[in-house]
Parts: sequence; C-alpha cells; structure tokens
Amino acid sequence: MIGFVSVDKPKGWTSHDVVASIRRASAIRKVGHAGTLDPMATGLLVVAVGPATRLLRYVQGADKEYVAVARLGVATDSLDADGRVVSEAPLPVTRAEVEAALPGFRGAIEQVPPMVSALKRDGKRLYELAREGKEVEREPRPVTIHALEVIEITDGSFPELTFRVACSKGTYVRTLADDLARSLGGRAHLIALRRTRIGTMTVQGAIDPTDLTSASLEGALVEPAEVLDMLPHVVVVGPTAERVLSGRPVDPEGLEVVPARVSPPGDAHPDDVAILDGNGRLLAVYRSSGTRLLPRIVLPV
Repeated sequence: MIGFVSVDKPKGWTSHDVVASIRRASAIRKVGHAGTLDPMATGLLVVAVGPATRLLRYVQGADKEYVAVARLGVATDSLDADGRVVSEAPLPVTRAEVEAALPGFRGAIEQVPPMVSALKRDGKRLYELAREGKEVEREPRPVTIHALEVIEITDGSFPELTFRVACSKGTYVRTLADDLARSLGGRAHLIALRRTRIGTMTVQGAIDPTDLTSASLEGALVEPAEVLDMLPHVVVVGPTAERVLSGRPVDPEGLEVVPARVSPPGDAHPDDVAILDGNGRLLAVYRSSGTRLLPRIVLPV
C-alpha cells in the first residue's frame, strides 16, 4: 500500500490521532502527515502511507486554504478557543470596516508566531515554554496571503467574523485574525478553523478517520504521481526505466519534459523532476544537473 489519502480531521482529534488510525487500518507503520492541525481545528489532513512518506516535503510546502471564525473583542493567550482569556473589550465593527482593513493583510506580510506554537527556541517548543508561564521574544516571519475575504460577520459588541484565507506554508491563521482585529482597534481569537485545501488536494470527498477499514483506506489512496503535479515530469520506458529503478543517473537527451500543472511549493528545488513510467506511475524524483538527471528519491517497485 503506497500513496496519499485526504482525511477530514474531526474536532478534538490530534494529527497524531489521525496517523494512528491510518496505521491501524493499513497495518503499516510508515505513515506521516503534511501540516499539523490543532485539536480545535477540523478539515483536510493529507496523510502519506508507506514509501510515499518520503514525498511529504512537496505537500508540506504547498499553499493552504482555510475557513475561520474569529470572535472580535476577546483575546486568549493561545489566540484560539482553547486558551485563557487575557483581554475583553467590545469591538462592534461593521463588515465595511473589516473589508477596508483587508488589503493591508494581502500579499507578502510578516507575522510574529504565537507562543503556543511548535517552533523551537533553545531546544524547546514554544508551547512548552508557554506552559511554564514563560514568554520569549519571537522574530517576525515572512508569509504570503494569496486571498483573504469576509464570508459574514454578526452584529453586536463582540462580533463573530467568518473569513476565507488562502496562504503560504507557515501562516498562522489565529495570528492573522488577531492582527486584523488590532488594526481595527481591538483583539480577537479563533473559535473555529477548517482547512479546505492543501495544494491541489481538497477536503471534498476526504475520508472519516473514525470508521476506517483496510478496504476503505485502499479505495481512498491517491497515486503519488497525481499529488506531485507541482513538479515537471518525464516518462521513461525500457532500459531508461530500469536505470531509474536502480537509482542510476539518466541522460535527459530525447526525453520530453512536461511542465508542472501548478506552481511548485516554495521549498521545492527548481530542478526537481518527477519520473513516470509508461502507465503514469511515479518511479522517482530526480534533479536536473547539467547534462544528467540525478536521483533524489527512488520509490520501490
């Protein structure tokens, strides 16, 4: 069993809970996921099974899309509903006021990561330091907001703002919500977050991890070649395919490079090429190096 599966993570589950469910259903130990979701969050978790785990770097770097709900006027220490309230002041803004502030948060921006995050400082996760009651200086990090729009906002002193965001890897949606509220004169925290897309994979049709069987999992597996459509590819047959399967360099002369369907993630090497066989099955990822293609990841037959 090898491939990727889209899972609709339920609220209250950790990303590790999802991986454990896949391991039980598949009886395969080698399982990993692309992009952690907090227990409060729901939605798309892309899980790799078997040797496909070696390809997770390409999925992890892909753009992501979320639908979030923020309560304006109330801040928590974690910037989400699982945290402790640290400030509360009415913020009765209108939809027009929110939309007028959005352009300042589109495109290339910088974010200060929240203390309750998995980033490390001096060998410790920030959330571990937060549990000890410590707060440390965090450097702003560049991220890109590709799309940001209001879906709806309720009336009242503490409105609930529902918004959609498409963003680069490393974006903290809860920080985005709080920064937006700060620009409006107050604070905010997330009360709901749902991831709907990673790269070209969406939550539509994603499987429920609470009721998995080996058969239902196998039926949901997506071929690695479909997921790596952010890479250009070449098709090889015969002796060239045999060279690829044995991890030997390949002469690209005579091979047609087909451009990627979508833009590659920021951390993909610009010279990476997917190598497919005549049936469209992914054999390996190679890297173009002058006059040769050199092996980077070779999958087992």
